[in-house]
Amino acid sequence: MIARKDVATAVSLAVLLAAAGCTSFYEVPIEVPIQPRMDVTPFNRVLVAGFIAGGTDDVDANLETVRLLRSQLRSRSQLRVIEAEVLPLADMAREQLAARAGANPPATSVPAVPQLPLAIQADQADAQQPTPVAAADGAIRTEADLERYQGIFSDEAFWKRIGDEHQQPLIVTGTVLFTDTQQSGFVNTNREVVDQLGRRVVQPYRVYMERKGYIIEPRFIFIDGRSGAVLASDRFHEEILYPAQTNTPALSSFFELMDRLLPSFLGSFGSQRIKGTRTLLK
Repeated sequence: MIARKDVATAVSLAVLLAAAGCTSFYEVPIEVPIQPRMDVTPFNRVLVAGFIAGGTDDVDANLETVRLLRSQLRSRSQLRVIEAEVLPLADMAREQLAARAGANPPATSVPAVPQLPLAIQADQADAQQPTPVAAADGAIRTEADLERYQGIFSDEAFWKRIGDEHQQPLIVTGTVLFTDTQQSGFVNTNREVVDQLGRRVVQPYRVYMERKGYIIEPRFIFIDGRSGAVLASDRFHEEILYPAQTNTPALSSFFELMDRLLPSFLGSFGSQRIKGTRTLLK
């Protein structure tokens, strides 16, 4: 045991001496492969069909997401991207809900109501009214609004019909919630000061700041166009904040947030490579 410790100490000392004797260093570019999370070999086409989108009205998240993903897949995927009309998926999901409600109307039989004072009966009637599940204008503003339409993704007949119309491709769909946000609190930042020797130095400090920005929460769903079955599903959450006085367009923030998600999204289609550098001592 003592001999092993001596050998380890000698090796460590030699490494330190060698590093100390290095007078320069250089960077070597490397590429790290990322294995795909899904087998797409049965497909030679991909259809980015459309998304149930909501949040701010400043960006058409359905249209912009489809355009961006199609553009990325054209240059970074071996699958042929199908150019088709973007599906208004939210409207289609609403139609499905309305059709199901019409096919299953509530029972018309009314149970006998006990003879109670009219004031008590009115209070009970108000308490029994169902809580509204949709926004007053029918818009999708929150995650709860999106949840009402999740049933369309499990409708295999619907997606099989879409697949048959486009030669049974891999279908990409899902939901995108793009909302604005505001936060306030202390933020770590840096400032440049001049020290006693006249040198400019950077010092960290904390400052209270009002900030505003955007949050994006997409859910990418991959569907087999041959059967209509869901193959995989990925959820993401990204946000970005700016000083309150900064006027950043919503569409610019949308693309900036999506850029952070694209490597993970593309990793589902095939082997991707992340480029970087390593520093070597000489």
